[in-house]
Amino acid sequence: MSFIEIQCSEVLSSVIFIIEDELETVPQAAQINSHLTHCAPCTAEIEHERLMHQMLADVLKRSCNEQAPEELRQNIHRQIREQMGNYAGATEVVTQFSMTEISIEVDEFGNIEHREIQIEQTHIQHFIDDED
Repeated sequence: MSFIEIQCSEVLSSVIFIIEDELETVPQAAQINSHLTHCAPCTAEIEHERLMHQMLADVLKRSCNEQAPEELRQNIHRQIREQMGNYAGATEVVTQFSMTEISIEVDEFGNIEHREIQIEQTHIQHFIDDED
């Protein structure tokens, strides 16, 4: 097809920009839009990727919307209060770093094939004597 100036592989390599409406950041945006107007296979692939992207976003929303049980919250709160009782007259400084990594594999039907959640956390607790 001589009217298409860009190859299918170039269009499909920009799929993430297309499905996240960031195509204007790609230098060949006009050529990609023209290509999608005339190439049904690329248009179908982009729509498939849009659906997969939305399905993954939906799965993440469902999977990551959990809260700690109230009993756990109360136990943590009680332990913090007990620890603070040992340091009367001191100011607590807490530095906390955390990273959560979520990996979810979803098949083409939207079923979760594998889910892995990794949480790394560093907690540093200092007490500064108020008398200093």
